[in-house]
Amino acid sequence: MKSVLFFLLFFAKHLGASENIDFIIVNKEKRDITMYNKGKVLKKFKISLGFEPIGTKIKKGDGKTPEGLYFIEDKISKSSFFLALKVSYPNPWDIRRALELNYHPGGQIMIHGVPNTGYDRSYHNLDNDWTEGCIAISNQQMLKIWKKISLGTPILIKK
Repeated sequence: MKSVLFFLLFFAKHLGASENIDFIIVNKEKRDITMYNKGKVLKKFKISLGFEPIGTKIKKGDGKTPEGLYFIEDKISKSSFFLALKVSYPNPWDIRRALELNYHPGGQIMIHGVPNTGYDRSYHNLDNDWTEGCIAISNQQMLKIWKKISLGTPILIKK
């Protein structure tokens, strides 16, 4: 009986090792993305950003990755990239700022893998900021996140 109880406790403990992501922080300056569960770091990866990464996104086409608090609003398995997580940009503050400047705020900000077609290893890599404003990681890393993330997960994108 004790061995069965030990096995169940051991098994339950290791089930917890596959904890889901409940918060994400992107640090643009350090070029990394960190996934958390209950305040504990689960995974951390290097990233590529928009082609003009310094500063926050203000308008469509500026090549900047937004800064602010958002959430994962969709999981897209059929995209131009190997899996994509849609970020809830623009939020109401982003829209107001863009409209005050007479701009369109843009949208379609994602965390995604590399392109499905036209992939160029010498360009689509961590040495380049090559996206239109998205956050790019490797396909293998994207798959790890995909399995552990739910819609509504908050994401903080910092300078």
